Amino acid sequence: MKILQLIPYTILLMSLLLPTVTNAICLAPTRPYVPSDPVAAAAYADLIKADFETYFREAQAYFRCVDEERARTFAQACAVSESYAKFLREVNR
Repeated sequence: MKILQLIPYTILLMSLLLPTVTNAICLAPTRPYVPSDPVAAAAYADLIKADFETYFREAQAYFRCVDEERARTFAQACAVSESYAKFLREVNR
């Protein structure tokens, strides 16, 4: 019963100690459309090229976002792990 009484205090303590960071939403880019009709592809070549260039820029931004979110989550997981170890030491006294 004593452990159950400590849970709300532990949650409150962890929420105060851990930095509050909002999770990033990393959206993968949409693949460019290329018409199967060669005449249409030639007619819209400039637009299709621009779509591919946009795709590659957005793909790079997506990879950066995923890398940053991974690093942030890893750091947070380390801090949570330390908090949990401290909690267990306190509870098992």
